[in-house]
Amino acid sequence: MNDEINLITEAREEPNLVVIDAISHKHNSQPGATIPILQEIQDSYGYIPPFTIQKIAENINIPASELFGIVTFYAQFRLHPLGKNVIKVCHGTACHLSGTEKISQALSQEVGAKEGETSADGLFTAERVACLGCCSLAPCVMVNGEVHGRLAPEDIRKIVNQLRQTERKTEAATT
Repeated sequence: MNDEINLITEAREEPNLVVIDAISHKHNSQPGATIPILQEIQDSYGYIPPFTIQKIAENINIPASELFGIVTFYAQFRLHPLGKNVIKVCHGTACHLSGTEKISQALSQEVGAKEGETSADGLFTAERVACLGCCSLAPCVMVNGEVHGRLAPEDIRKIVNQLRQTERKTEAATT
């Protein structure tokens, strides 16, 4: 078991098939293990690397097409890594009535990614959520777990620019 944990920890750095094998075989004897296997692989990598689908399918003896269908059916699974900064735009009733569509458009323009996508530089993932539960702050977004409310499109631009500046400072400090 300790070796399994070490293999899973290594996976966060770079996907490899040894980890996929370890996770698949750990759950394989359980009926209905497909979703827990996919969840653990996503926990290990942050997403389900597409090249792993064939290997998982071989390990648990189901068609790769069926496995791909499961991954693409459930919203919890991702085939692409998230950006360093995840920005969730609330589309609940209060936010909708307060202009969240303009917030979404400004975010998409600013980061170069539509909702559900990650920017080309890997810094931002834009997500659409049904409700953040912060109706009194409408329209609002959640950035890396922190709520920002009563926003206008120019506020989104400021938030994104601050995140970019922080990233530049981090890069400069490590080089």
